[in-house]
Amino acid sequence: MSILNQEKKNTKKANHLQTTINTSLLYIRTHFAIFLPTNDHTHRNMVFNITSVKTSSYGVWQGNNPLHYAFPLLILQTTMVIFISRLLAFFLKPLRQPKVIAEILGGILLGPSGLGRNKEFMLWVFPSWSTPILETVASIGLLFFLFLVGLELDLISIRRSGKKALAIASAGILLPFVFGVGITVLLLKAVSGADKVGYIQCFLFMGVSLSITAFPVLARILAELKLLTTSVGETAMAAAAFNDIAAWVLLALAVALAGGSHQNLLASLWVLLSGVGFVIFMVVVVRPTMDRIATRCSNHGQVEEGYVCLTLAGVMLSGFMTDLIGIHSIFGAFVFGLMIPKRGEFSERLIRRIEDFVCGLLLPLYFASSGLKTDVNKIEGVKAWGLLAVVITTACTGKILGTFLMGMVCMIPVRQSLTLGLLMNTKGLVELIVLNIGKEKKVLNDEMFAILVMMALVTTFMTTPMVMAVYKPARNISAMVHHRSLSESSSHNSHNPRPALRVLACVHGSQISPSMSNLINSIQSPNTYSTLKLYILHLYELTERSSSIAMVHRVRKNGVPFIKGNIGYGVGSNKVKVQKSTAISALTTMHEDICHVANKKRATIVILPVLCREGEMGHSWEVVNRRVLAHAPCTVALLVDRGGFGVDVDRKNICLVFLGGPDDREVVELGGRMAAQSSTKVTLIRILMKGSDNKHHDDVDIEKELDERSLEEFKRRWDEEVEYVEKSTHNIMEELLTIGQNKEFELVIVGRGKLVAGIFEQEPQRSPELGVIGNLLAFSGDQGIASSVLVVQKHDVTKVDQGRTMFDHHSV
Repeated sequence: MSILNQEKKNTKKANHLQTTINTSLLYIRTHFAIFLPTNDHTHRNMVFNITSVKTSSYGVWQGNNPLHYAFPLLILQTTMVIFISRLLAFFLKPLRQPKVIAEILGGILLGPSGLGRNKEFMLWVFPSWSTPILETVASIGLLFFLFLVGLELDLISIRRSGKKALAIASAGILLPFVFGVGITVLLLKAVSGADKVGYIQCFLFMGVSLSITAFPVLARILAELKLLTTSVGETAMAAAAFNDIAAWVLLALAVALAGGSHQNLLASLWVLLSGVGFVIFMVVVVRPTMDRIATRCSNHGQVEEGYVCLTLAGVMLSGFMTDLIGIHSIFGAFVFGLMIPKRGEFSERLIRRIEDFVCGLLLPLYFASSGLKTDVNKIEGVKAWGLLAVVITTACTGKILGTFLMGMVCMIPVRQSLTLGLLMNTKGLVELIVLNIGKEKKVLNDEMFAILVMMALVTTFMTTPMVMAVYKPARNISAMVHHRSLSESSSHNSHNPRPALRVLACVHGSQISPSMSNLINSIQSPNTYSTLKLYILHLYELTERSSSIAMVHRVRKNGVPFIKGNIGYGVGSNKVKVQKSTAISALTTMHEDICHVANKKRATIVILPVLCREGEMGHSWEVVNRRVLAHAPCTVALLVDRGGFGVDVDRKNICLVFLGGPDDREVVELGGRMAAQSSTKVTLIRILMKGSDNKHHDDVDIEKELDERSLEEFKRRWDEEVEYVEKSTHNIMEELLTIGQNKEFELVIVGRGKLVAGIFEQEPQRSPELGVIGNLLAFSGDQGIASSVLVVQKHDVTKVDQGRTMFDHHSV
């Protein structure tokens, strides 16, 4: 009996344990489905039941799989797309490829040609039910990107570009269109299923895809290669602008014809007429309205929030109207962008508001959605790859040959005409847009779409290396031979008794500061020089942002800066000759532009601004100054502007600090130029070390002899105009701070190369390009120093800092 009871108890315990296990498994399957695989049947049911898709989940602890909900999945997709595209852009950067190449490759890599070959990956990360959501968000980014493209294109500048650019653009469109006839026939016969589409519709899409030039991508390539200021770059930009507008018109025509059936051509005609009416309405009504808004914002000096919101709503409404007509919505956004006035701050503010969010976040999603449609595996067999080779060859031949022949007709040299052809062959994002619309309208099937995407990728990839091989202006700054300094070119040292002082003043942005202007005016010395030749170089950073390209398009000067003719600039006497130029470059190559102009114009001194206040200058601009110091062919002066030099005063007070060495001798020479001005009071303070060791090497003795000779010459020439003071001290840093704290001095000028022991330990160098003493005076605002500082470096042919004189090591 006891045995039977024991068996019953064991059976009851076993049943209870089984029940517990089953309940636990059921709970796990229900609440932690994200960690358990689902069968294909269940997933397919979810795919097609789109109405069951919800926006957000309650989280895994509530039994929801976030990847089965729209918004969490979109976040994961966006993060993955941005990470892969940025990673590819990093690896392609040494090849100087535009970012669009990395984004196209990233989209293809995520699609069925790459990671998408794994079915589980596609089911989890890019399920078919998420495609409409992804494409909708991407289309919003595309809509505003085309608005940015319209903002970049200035119709007034295009009209002024001349007949040459128009002729080159026309030839670059017509010949590819002619070649497109043969390619269309070939593809319709060779690609299975392609003959189901009408010949006219297929021909229009093929012609547009072969003839289009991507204006934004071309502008980026020209900027990277520093060709925008050359005749080749300006002609290519103007021709690409013509080409871009013509391509969008042809695309609108192709979409209109693709929308109608063979029996209903009347509908296509109504689409075209409605599109023309839309453009007329935008020109007659919208453009004057936006012009008044831009003028009002420019007059008030600020852009009101309401106008920005109104404009963004106008972009959406324009896209809706063209979609309602039967043309793609991006056409409306592009036309609306063309209607925005390019002058003033209104267009710039719009670009700054939307470009980072659109180009950095939303636009990569469009590449991903395009990549999901691109299946390179469809190009299989010798026949398909042969078709790809034929399409690439035809596209390149038509575009390059048409542009080259028209360039020769326009009397452009052979090498430049060939370069123009290579540049106009740039495709990129605009090509991808055309192809996606063609696939959306079912004009292109999967194989034709894959072939044309690969064609766009190859033609864009080959542009930069081929242009560099064919045409690139010589810019080897290490080969410069015109070495100059103030002391060597002065009237008492020069063979020419009346040499011209050539000053290259660099300015960040469009406005020259009052301190810089007063400094230039102070350098002018009518008793020493017959004329002062002044070159103003405006520096702009070239970035990947759309506003950077828009700035390039407006300024139209980049790379080897273009020097305008003489203009008045109000910096002194009538003898001053002023020429302005603009350099728009990446900060990594900005010093090449500065040194190139300094060498070409035989500048005696280059003046660079240093903004030492917090937040006004980043590390990259400091690197530019260091590289100029290393490569400049003349004397360099770095101005730390505290805003007070020469402002609201009748006479400017300047202090020269002399410690010894070639840089300080250059300071003395510069002070001599300033002493000749009646509106300038110059004080020269020589600081000597007490208790210094008199045992020196021969080269130090030579330097000391040169110092004494320089000071004697300075006192002989300017004894009546300059106050000379000698100070002996054990503490150089304290003496320098005392000079800086003197409220009488609006500008303190020091040499860069002097190294003083003790200051290193007590004052870390925030900006090594300023030298030890320059750092002490520039970054000791808490010590009560309010004067501006000018740090001077004499040009040294050997470029070896160790050759400069140093003080003996003493406690400071």
